[in-house]
Amino acid sequence: MSTSTVRVVGKSEPLSWSRTVERELVHRTSVAEVLLTDVRPADTPHAFLAAASWPRAHATFPRDGSQRHSPLILVETLRQLGLYIPLRFYAVPEVFRAVITDLFFHLSPADELPARAGATEITCSARVSAVRRAPDESAVGLRLNVTFAACGVTFGQGGGGVRFLDGARFTALRARSAVDAVPARPPEGGSRPPAAQLTVNHPHDALLALDQGELLVSPADPLHPFFFDHPTDHVPGMVLLEAARQAASYRSRGRLSRPLWGRLNASRFTELTPPARVLCTRHGSTCAFRILQGGTETACGTFNYT
Repeated sequence: MSTSTVRVVGKSEPLSWSRTVERELVHRTSVAEVLLTDVRPADTPHAFLAAASWPRAHATFPRDGSQRHSPLILVETLRQLGLYIPLRFYAVPEVFRAVITDLFFHLSPADELPARAGATEITCSARVSAVRRAPDESAVGLRLNVTFAACGVTFGQGGGGVRFLDGARFTALRARSAVDAVPARPPEGGSRPPAAQLTVNHPHDALLALDQGELLVSPADPLHPFFFDHPTDHVPGMVLLEAARQAASYRSRGRLSRPLWGRLNASRFTELTPPARVLCTRHGSTCAFRILQGGTETACGTFNYT
């Protein structure tokens, strides 16, 4: 089946899983990394229905030995919705830069369906709130909350906030961030933890290096086809979230590898250099993390594993 009948703007319309949305509207270079296949307004204001296709096995997203999808694929779907909906339905110019301020996700293990052969057809119900508009009525900020379902069963939630900046505002914001950066040199003689200790599929998926016992954000592959699908002048939020997940796995010796709940708050940009530190503090089945660069916290968050 590649369609599902849903109520859209007062009439029955099928959501389609037949082809992807425009890659430019989800900030992807590779069509293979586009998960959304259809997005359209629902029958209430600021509500949307979307279709997403989740591959049974993604080369980057780690699996836990079961047939469940990685939480990262849910977060990536959320990220793509947070770009597509404002660009398509809220008059945000495509040339504006998107800045994610925070995000969260939650999975219900009892309701997760196993990955199917080929791909799993996901239905997303999204609601937009806290819309801030410019004088020309284009959105400059909003919040998004999404529920995820498969075969009619809701199994996950996610949400977050995003700002949209024109070139001048983005440049000014980047300049303020750079002023406070503390110069430092990348570590010399550091090592990289084995892939198994980070719970990643392949060594090139590693985002961490070890330097005198400290974990640093240092991607093994700066041209990674998922994490760095297009050029960037700072460390993307997905990289920070996955680096923190890898750090929790390493520090717990693999006991904490697949979070069921997570939150990330970014207070400022994390620069590509010097390498940022990842600090983890475990409290039972919960792990709090902080991203520090030049002595300044750039992001923080929490994972829960039960």
